[in-house]
Amino acid sequence: MTSYRPLPRVFGAIVLMFAMATAFAPRSFAGEKTRSAAAFEKMMSLVGEWEGINTSGQAKITYTMVSGGTALMERLQSGSEPEMITLYSLDGDHLMMAHYCSSGNQPQMRTAAITELNGTLVFKMFHVMGMKSADEAHMTGLTVTMPDKDHFTQEWTFVEKGKPQSNLFKFTRKS
Repeated sequence: MTSYRPLPRVFGAIVLMFAMATAFAPRSFAGEKTRSAAAFEKMMSLVGEWEGINTSGQAKITYTMVSGGTALMERLQSGSEPEMITLYSLDGDHLMMAHYCSSGNQPQMRTAAITELNGTLVFKMFHVMGMKSADEAHMTGLTVTMPDKDHFTQEWTFVEKGKPQSNLFKFTRKS
């Protein structure tokens, strides 16, 4: 016959502490998205073809999801300039981007921690790869504004010959 042995008091205290800790811990409910995930989802709504204008004239831009839905790829053709590629992805509380510029360098940018969803994302450069000199022209920022599902703007900021400049693109959905 097996005899009954009560569990040690320490075990009971551990179970009680675990129950209290989980009862008062902050929760992320199933289906609840972080603000950064919601912002990335908003960026994903750009998938498709767009037509626009900027200071160089006509522009076209295409968005596709790549890498199993973890990155958004942008293909931008402005006027007679060579096509450029930008990849956007989610990184914790931030959105990240890497811009493969036709000038041969690759600025990497990210947003501040996303605390509210207002239709505007501001990316700031934190690193540039591929520069041949510190004076080489390169992108320093990007502001994306999405007022509705069929329109958005991009304002690229860059430095050329030590002088800050910007280029505003206005896009309308084609398909």
